[in-house]
Amino acid sequence: MPDAAKPRRPRAEDGPFVVGLVGRAGSGKSTVARALVERGAALVDADRIGHEVTDGDPDVRRALLAEYGPAVYLDDGRLNRRLVAAMVFASPAALDSLNRLVHPLILQRMRRRIARFGAEGFRGPVVVDAALMLDWAFERECDAVIAVTAPEELQVARLVAGRGWSEAEARRRLAAQKPNAHFAAAADVTIENSGTEAELAGAAVRTLDALLAARGAGRPS
Repeated sequence: MPDAAKPRRPRAEDGPFVVGLVGRAGSGKSTVARALVERGAALVDADRIGHEVTDGDPDVRRALLAEYGPAVYLDDGRLNRRLVAAMVFASPAALDSLNRLVHPLILQRMRRRIARFGAEGFRGPVVVDAALMLDWAFERECDAVIAVTAPEELQVARLVAGRGWSEAEARRRLAAQKPNAHFAAAADVTIENSGTEAELAGAAVRTLDALLAARGAGRPS
């Protein structure tokens, strides 16, 4: 249950219960998020918000066009993420520039959505799925944090099957991320995902129920 020694937002007597979701690529965070939404949680998906920012924010579009040229956007108006990924992973300076442009806007929208749930009277859990949550210190704005971990070989296999990456690409991406222990150490609860999706979903729901019971929140209406 939430550890008082870990930085979390001040406990609120009213409003949604904000649950951060962290873990490496291929750990199973998306499966956990889906299970918790089916359980009754609302979802704030930082990756989806990032797509909204890069595809739709006019200032971001102008900056990216100036930096990378017209090929940075596809014919349908969406960011050419494969092109940008290839560029930023080859250049730490380019990655830092992109992050400084986009990340503040993602955080701003995340906070607005959480606030909107509260303003609309939602009193259940709001799950925040953000791969960079710990880099942003956003765990301080959560009531609890769940880490999802898995053996690296399983992470690689899931990334190859789910994202169409080669094994070499999957390993390269994982090598650039923090280890499982980093996420587990920052979390209140860790779910080890070494089994089936159904087992993971069940563990996710039990974990959320335990967190809500400890908070005294009960099940969302």
